[in-house]
Amino acid sequence: MTIVRWNPAREIDVLHREMNRLFDDVFSPSQAWKTFSGYTPAAEIEEMEEGYQLRLELPGINKDELDIQVTADSVAISGERKITHNSEGNDSLRSEFRYGTFQRVLATPGRINHQNVTADYQNGILTLTLPKAEEEKNKVVKVNLG
Repeated sequence: MTIVRWNPAREIDVLHREMNRLFDDVFSPSQAWKTFSGYTPAAEIEEMEEGYQLRLELPGINKDELDIQVTADSVAISGERKITHNSEGNDSLRSEFRYGTFQRVLATPGRINHQNVTADYQNGILTLTLPKAEEEKNKVVKVNLG
């Protein structure tokens, strides 16, 4: 019989890895469409001198299916990616595509002039140009020492 020294730190490490694997399996992007009715498209925001540029990945979505609403401090984008293939007679062996409705509400880093927002949709990327509000452009904050 072999004597094995018990190491409680190792047991905790194994438990930690198993919990991470469980959450990765349940909440991974490839599984999210199976678990929930919709999905969340990836977003990217960049600050420029005159405003912000917001980009969202929306492959396979017709631009007529998108609804974009902008306020002075947030952007709401919703839409639907519909199944385009006919499933009659064809059994899909595996699909990691995400279908269904989505809604994404993003707070802007600063106030924007929501009256002059422009949008462009090319190659599955939605690009919104969000100009800064005048009070945000000229905002100067005095910092006191002491």
